[in-house]
Amino acid sequence: MKEQIEQFIRFLEVQRAASEHTVRAYRKDLEAFSEFAKKAPDEIELIDIRAFIASQIKSGLSRTTAGRRLGAIRSFLKFLHREGRIDANPAKLVSSPKTPKLLPKYLTVDDIFSLVEKPEGIGFIHARDRAILELLYSSGLRVSEVAGLKTEDLNTKEGLVKVRGKGKKERIVPVGSKAIEAIRTYLVEKILLKRKQDALFLNRNGTPLSDRGIRRIVVKYARLIGITGPVGPHTLRHTFASHLLQGGADLRVIQELLGHSSLSTTQKYTHLDLTHLIDVYDKAHPLSDKDD
Repeated sequence: MKEQIEQFIRFLEVQRAASEHTVRAYRKDLEAFSEFAKKAPDEIELIDIRAFIASQIKSGLSRTTAGRRLGAIRSFLKFLHREGRIDANPAKLVSSPKTPKLLPKYLTVDDIFSLVEKPEGIGFIHARDRAILELLYSSGLRVSEVAGLKTEDLNTKEGLVKVRGKGKKERIVPVGSKAIEAIRTYLVEKILLKRKQDALFLNRNGTPLSDRGIRRIVVKYARLIGITGPVGPHTLRHTFASHLLQGGADLRVIQELLGHSSLSTTQKYTHLDLTHLIDVYDKAHPLSDKDD
């Protein structure tokens, strides 16, 4: 099966323009399945796939990860079926493991204000960190999208940024005035660093800042303001979407800003509490009892 997996991986890289993270995950999932099944692709049966998924869950793997592995197997066998390598795709008949529907966590307005204002002082590092935090909250960009930004992608005059999202799809995203102000301050410090780099955000050595480096920045300042739970760049993405929604933004507008291909993906960001929903109802519905 190893040869067929490599062919599928090349298909993902060339035809689908999949990210390195996606390719790495698919390879890991399919290699685990190959090691378990020990069969050629045209010998794979429904029972093999079900047994594999069951063994993954039994070994302690989360149902979410097991579901992702099933998705990888489905895509792999679909590719082989389309290429005429196998007669059918048995993975289509395997149900995904039921997973708990967890609402994304997001920060309060007070917390987010404290976070973006925490990098204090002057100099390259403080200016960079403030610009990153402001941009993440102002735009809702993925951490990989922020790390991949080039200076030329910014239009500080119009308050826009050109983003390369999943599948290398480009979109234009508006950026708030506070973030633009922080970015302009950072760009001055970047010039003083005297390092010729196309990448927008650099580390202290003058080389492009990685996804991991950006995560460390978010966690660092979150801890400094007293946030002890799980937090990262994706928390700011959830916060961006949730605050827009609470402010009355249309879900499809948020979908476009986030770069989601499906509205169902955006719907999980509808993290509105009951108080907010009741307040909206009371103000909007003609038959609501506003005195209550």
